[in-house]
Amino acid sequence: MIHFVILNNRQGKVRLTKWYSTYSQKERSKVIRELTGIILSRGPKLCNFVEWRGLKVVYKRYAGLYFSMCIDQDDNELETLDIIHHYVEMLDRYFLNVCELDLIYNFHKVSLFVILAYYILDELLLAGELQESSRRTIARLVAAQDSLVETAREQASLLGDLVKQAM
Repeated sequence: MIHFVILNNRQGKVRLTKWYSTYSQKERSKVIRELTGIILSRGPKLCNFVEWRGLKVVYKRYAGLYFSMCIDQDDNELETLDIIHHYVEMLDRYFLNVCELDLIYNFHKVSLFVILAYYILDELLLAGELQESSRRTIARLVAAQDSLVETAREQASLLGDLVKQAM
């Protein structure tokens, strides 16, 4: 089981978290601080697995971002690395080579990125377990969600126009 997912940059700033096990807010902050320190201090030639509090943390660096997943001690680390890679490929496919600088300098797109990154993660994982492994299925579901959002925007725009005309 995946207990949590943390996405942070090389400076340790958290970009995304998803928790599948119960942690208090104080404990979450402590976990993030502790794991960020451990992962960032490791050399690039060391393995991507860390034993931590009776669990394993599997992480992978893509460009300037670290994707980390905490799993049970007896779970397969290589499968978890594959899930991380699968998630990164889905983000890359959807956002067309997005990088952290895109998020920093296009701050108006950040909320959309975060919402869709969570949505893609939710399509990939359910309750800490792999739900869908097909990239095509995930891409189709995300496209359907985009279509719903676009329809809602159009309807809101039309409603706004009607209200303006009524005034």
